[in-house]
Amino acid sequence: MIKGGVGGAITKTGLAFELKTDLPTFIAKQNGYEIFENDFDIERKDGKVTKKKRKKVSRWSVTYKGEYVTEIFQKHGLYRYFDEVDLKYNEILSKKLLPDDSIFVMDNNTVFIIEKKTQNTNGSVDEKLQTCDFKLKQYKKLFSPLNKEVKYYYLLDEWFLKKKYKDVLDYVNSVGCYYRFNYIPLKEFGLPVPKV
Repeated sequence: MIKGGVGGAITKTGLAFELKTDLPTFIAKQNGYEIFENDFDIERKDGKVTKKKRKKVSRWSVTYKGEYVTEIFQKHGLYRYFDEVDLKYNEILSKKLLPDDSIFVMDNNTVFIIEKKTQNTNGSVDEKLQTCDFKLKQYKKLFSPLNKEVKYYYLLDEWFLKKKYKDVLDYVNSVGCYYRFNYIPLKEFGLPVPKV
């Protein structure tokens, strides 16, 4: 096991978000959790806000035992959230960053950005791991006006357990980013963990 990765007993509990699924599907299957589509196109005209439901959903609200605990965003869903809170993201960043999954946890006021990386041959993903410092800084700049903390995670498959990735994974940790292999435990996000 590489330092910074996880493994072991947690996989048996089913309480870990896995690489092979998406976050909304995983959360929806957990006891006590309910997930609701919350994805709208936002228009502001003459001081009025209009919401139009989207066909392809990329944003969800989540409750645990009836209490609102988190929001989940995929790709452009994050920017529709910014539209809703009237954050002028295009004045903060010159180019959108599109996370595979991101989750805003209310209890710790933290947004977790999750990038999934799978590989079965040498290729460009190798170099992409080295961009986490830049992306973390960009996300922090983006969420700063909303006073939210940001954590950046890579969710990696077994390919990255190879010895040749040790230096790059050490780098990921050294710049304040995180990586996990195959799954991330719910408790790492600060979300309630249902009893099994």
